[in-house]
Amino acid sequence: MQTQKYSVNQYLIETVLAWVKSGEIAIPEIQRPFVWDASKVRDLMDSLYQGYPIGYIITWKNPNIRLKDGTISEGKKILIDGQQRVTALTAAILGEYVINNKYKKVRIKISFHPIEQRFEVFNTAIEKDNKWIPDISQIFSQDINIIKFINQYCRNNPDVDPELIYERIESLRKIMHKQIGLIELSSDLDIETVTEIFIRINSKGVVLSQADFAMSKIAANESYGGSTLRKCIDYFCHLTVSPEFYYHITDYDKDFAETEYFKKMSWLKNEHDDIYDPYYTDLLRVAFTYKFSRGKLADLVSLLSGRNFETRTYEEDIARESFEKLSKGIIDFINENNFKKFIMIIKSAGFITSHMIRSKNALNFAYILYLTLRSNGYNPAEIESYVRKWFVLSILTGRYSGSPESMFDYDIRNIASRGFNEYLKSIESAELSEAFWNVALIQELDTSSSASPIFNVFLAAQVKNNEKGFLSKDITVSELIFNLGDIHHIFPKDYLRKNGMKRSQYNQIANYVYMQSEINIKIGNKAPKEYFADLIQQCSGGGLKYGGINSLEELKENLGMNCIPESIFTMTFENYEEFLEQRRLLMAKKIRDYYYTL
Repeated sequence: MQTQKYSVNQYLIETVLAWVKSGEIAIPEIQRPFVWDASKVRDLMDSLYQGYPIGYIITWKNPNIRLKDGTISEGKKILIDGQQRVTALTAAILGEYVINNKYKKVRIKISFHPIEQRFEVFNTAIEKDNKWIPDISQIFSQDINIIKFINQYCRNNPDVDPELIYERIESLRKIMHKQIGLIELSSDLDIETVTEIFIRINSKGVVLSQADFAMSKIAANESYGGSTLRKCIDYFCHLTVSPEFYYHITDYDKDFAETEYFKKMSWLKNEHDDIYDPYYTDLLRVAFTYKFSRGKLADLVSLLSGRNFETRTYEEDIARESFEKLSKGIIDFINENNFKKFIMIIKSAGFITSHMIRSKNALNFAYILYLTLRSNGYNPAEIESYVRKWFVLSILTGRYSGSPESMFDYDIRNIASRGFNEYLKSIESAELSEAFWNVALIQELDTSSSASPIFNVFLAAQVKNNEKGFLSKDITVSELIFNLGDIHHIFPKDYLRKNGMKRSQYNQIANYVYMQSEINIKIGNKAPKEYFADLIQQCSGGGLKYGGINSLEELKENLGMNCIPESIFTMTFENYEEFLEQRRLLMAKKIRDYYYTL
């Protein structure tokens, strides 16, 4: 018979808040920002006042850890579900500040109208109305003298019944004696089990990521700078998106601004490149996988807890070493030289804008690879080539689209044990066979999605080769992409639509090119046979009608750059399927040639 791995109890709100204040329940200072708006806090207080249930909170007890002197340190409770409710209670009842979604510390004041028994978010109108108690946190303060408070309220409102006011304020104060359910999960449960329990209990079915557990574990640690490390992760990710947030940190978090972490990330205040804007999950995964040569974040949570995988005990030395190792990995991640060099490598592969990169995990592992090879002393030129190749290989094969964590673990362990060059060759033999280049890749090109990762690899090849846009004499594909140019149809969609083609037929990536809008407008809905007749005349001394190409040799060279068969000169809608087949073959060949020159 299985032992029950949790306990369910009812506790007074007063008790839970006391645990929060004492630190027995760990709520990280820089947890995910408080996402409730003030009206939800108001509604929570009203529910408690009315005696309605407000659901369960779930905690997971940290394992007890053996200290150097042989004694045992009792683990804290980590709050894994219910943070918004508990934070709302500390804001409204204890009057504590919260971190909003702009990472600013703010007060949420909830007001109470004792006569109408109504709650509202504090505003200027309430401030001017004597019948409102503007901030209920003062009612719960240990320093309040309730009799004096009620007498003052009645002096300000002489028409009210003092006994009624006393009764209503006492009802408000009894909120602290209302109960909240607490599900405490056993310390010996693994993350996968805890996640499954959470999903089954939580009515919304919100999936907790293992990165969330790891971040809570980091922030709850007081011995090895966990709170500061957690801030580093959050602040760096926020700065990559909003560089102006730098000045918020210097103004409002002066302690963190003095840390080495902040000095290492200060370069972001002038950085606006969005090729790689990592979330906290990305930063954590990269730093961990690179530094520990493991890919499963469940292992990180165990290591930060001090788990000895051989003896299955928890030891302080392992926890300390794990925090130190993770900290070094994060420092390497946020290092300006590392980060910018990595972005330069990705751009040198032709991926020059963020919308060309659809797989964040391919980007994550490419950065893991860069940091790992650099740490292992590989030649810089080799590192650049290896990172480019692995990144493109990952996109072409969808390597990290299924079970990325398992694949991260598999890849980093093989790289660590076999060396990268040998491992790359084995993966190329298995994944990039002749069957892939001649069959599978061509099948992947049979799609209508312009967001296709394969199409983006094709565009990257054009960018890397510095090739011109379709029918452009001077404007490159790179310039068209970078300046948000438009993708147009070689066989105009209106032309195909009028000849009975459906959306899924005319919107094929083998019918897509980057083309100057003015050229596309001139072509209109003409059949290729018609507008290429004009182009041939243009190349024979006629006036410029479609762009600036004025020689047949230059026209054919442009078609080659864009993988368009010369048979298009005489094609109409009747040849459309034939054209798609021919172009897919040419596109696949360009992608193959591009890969082997990376």
